[in-house]
Amino acid sequence: MTEQTSQNLLEELPGDLMMWVLIISELLIFGAGLVVFLSLRISDPAGFAEAQSQLHRTGAALNTIILITSGYLAAIGLRLNLAAQRGAARLALIAAAALGVVFLIIKLAEYADKAAQGITYDTHPFFMFYYLLTGFHAAHVIAGVLVLLLVAWRDTPENIEMGAAFWHMVDLVWVLLFPVIYLLA
Repeated sequence: MTEQTSQNLLEELPGDLMMWVLIISELLIFGAGLVVFLSLRISDPAGFAEAQSQLHRTGAALNTIILITSGYLAAIGLRLNLAAQRGAARLALIAAAALGVVFLIIKLAEYADKAAQGITYDTHPFFMFYYLLTGFHAAHVIAGVLVLLLVAWRDTPENIEMGAAFWHMVDLVWVLLFPVIYLLA
């Protein structure tokens, strides 16, 4: 690949290069966490299966639907903004952020239930990674909600494109976390 070709590819990349650097670095961090989680699971499959059975799969599945819907609304917000429908675009972005808050409420309810059962990060290695990975993801959801609200306010196509890209990274991470943590037998 020539320098000209690689420069053209970078120019075609939507949004800001630094946002893509952030997104890729975050995906690598989550990927590393999942690799360690899966490596530990191999050493104690029965213990991990027992710990996993104490999770709320229905709530996690609902959260998956919520985040996918939220990502769709963020994409719609960009499309509406590009079509000069700023009011509708803002509403779509605010709705996407609101669904992010709903995700957090469901996740906090799950954490509260685990705490009430006395299940903490030191109960089993499974729960250490459960709290680490889902908590780190929840921090990204909080950041993403704030980003979506910010780009709804500062609604240039470039801002919305970058905000939606970050939000889609948050969606993607959950789509990877959900089956590995909640479903993998």
